[in-house]
Amino acid sequence: MSKTALKANNSKLEWVDVIEHVYESRIDAVGLNERVASLATRSIKKESKLEALNMIVSMCDLTTLEGEDTKGKISQMSAKAVKPDPGDKSIPSVAAVCVYPSLVSIAKEKVKNSNVKVAAVSSYFPSGQVPMDSKILDTKFAIEEGADEIDIVINRKAFLEGDYRKVYDEIVELKEVCKDVHLKTILEVGDLRTYENIRKASLISLAAGSDFIKTSTGKLTVGSSRQACYVMAKAVLDYELWTGVQAGIKVAGGIRDAKDAIRYLVLINEEMGDNWLTPDLFRFGASSLLDDVLKQIRKLKTGAYQASYYFPRG
Repeated sequence: MSKTALKANNSKLEWVDVIEHVYESRIDAVGLNERVASLATRSIKKESKLEALNMIVSMCDLTTLEGEDTKGKISQMSAKAVKPDPGDKSIPSVAAVCVYPSLVSIAKEKVKNSNVKVAAVSSYFPSGQVPMDSKILDTKFAIEEGADEIDIVINRKAFLEGDYRKVYDEIVELKEVCKDVHLKTILEVGDLRTYENIRKASLISLAAGSDFIKTSTGKLTVGSSRQACYVMAKAVLDYELWTGVQAGIKVAGGIRDAKDAIRYLVLINEEMGDNWLTPDLFRFGASSLLDDVLKQIRKLKTGAYQASYYFPRG
């Protein structure tokens, strides 16, 4: 089934139908906040905690997106992605490493013969403020360098001006460039400001063919939130209801410790079901998160916390 347009009852929904779903987005903010707060009080059994922590590791996109990124830094991070704790072979590899397009080939070489994917940001990350031709060239270059996944940013200028069709058309065009390469579309929820806007951006991105929708670039003060994730989860479920197609969610920006990450797992499990608890459908954008998760795993196994320098630096 095509993912470049919604379908319902085996009939294709045209753009006018897509936008109708977008405009009918009305969210009970009070109820949403209460539900998310309630889920945050849920705990997991001690015997299940190790399984949850290993699951978080397997869902991480280990990321560096800095001007100081070098071949050596990417090599170190890639080694850590494949073997997060070299002293504990029971800990799984992460899902992917995420880098700038010019560094894809280095990461690709370092993770070969492993299950770790290489993701690249493109379309002039993090602002997206360039002409479409430049976004296409950026994306094509990343794919030619070997990227398995592409993370783009929506055109927030067009979205905030109400030009939803432009947002949709750009994602459709970039998905056509990606073909079978997985496309993750970043909403940048901190710029969108309202739950209704997060839902609109989610539905537009999914309808345009995104394989994943992602909360944030990690470059704003306001990054991910469980409230934003909740809104996105409901949009993904609606999309599946209309199309039969499952799309994924990636949360990134400000998730720094295992306790917070577990709260996200609880939310996804309660609202979407445990079939979404897989790296194919749920990811964490991780930099500092992974180290804390590894420390928590070591604590469960040994009864003592390890210093940060115990783990290889990414």
